[in-house]
Amino acid sequence: MLRAAESMEIIPSIDLRAGRCVRLYQGDYGQETVYADNPLLVALDWQDQGAPRLHVVDLDGAAGGLPSNIKVIQEIIGHLTIPVQIGGGIRDAYTADFLLGEGADRVVIGTAAVQEPAVVERLCRNYGSDRVVVALDARDGQVSIKGWTEQTSYSVLDLALEMARLGVRRVLYTDISRDGTLTEPNFDANATLVQATGMAVLASGGISSLDHIRRLVATGVEGAILGRALYTEDISLPEALAVANAPG
Repeated sequence: MLRAAESMEIIPSIDLRAGRCVRLYQGDYGQETVYADNPLLVALDWQDQGAPRLHVVDLDGAAGGLPSNIKVIQEIIGHLTIPVQIGGGIRDAYTADFLLGEGADRVVIGTAAVQEPAVVERLCRNYGSDRVVVALDARDGQVSIKGWTEQTSYSVLDLALEMARLGVRRVLYTDISRDGTLTEPNFDANATLVQATGMAVLASGGISSLDHIRRLVATGVEGAILGRALYTEDISLPEALAVANAPG
């Protein structure tokens, strides 16, 4: 029997590509929809609507290996009062140090968790586990890296448990096949991750209705990252926040 969390964070996502706010379909860089030319205004709007934190992904950085939208990221961090977590292209300690020094609340590490796990261990040791999120981006249960362009032999659960041994306490699980599709989240995978690891889990991919949010609360995940559904207005942020924080 799953124990529903008392509440769940709803975290809007801003995906950056060439300085604009975009969304991809299943992580495909050839299937891009541009939603705004000024990501800062979008970020401020989510904050004004009550978002408790913001998730920002540098898609150019994820594909190329080094953050490419630094100016936009700095503007967002500098103008918002809510915490901002940054992912995409953070593959060494220097880059993570820089972003945390610029005011990022958390860094999201994907590729480096597989290829340079010592980087993750060092960040947890130097900044504390609360400042580090490991991204578990999966196709058919296997972890993908380098902007979702390269498949690894790691299963989601195996990598999560290995990261836990290094001091990681929070993971971001994305089912790539559902990301940007407005289908539904992988409820079973999220619930399994929560139960098998005891880690704080952020769920992403396919969330497109308030019922999905209710069902995610029941899995015990700590938070849900919403992207396309907010931009298409399939879900309104205030309604999502109300559902996520409704008494059990």
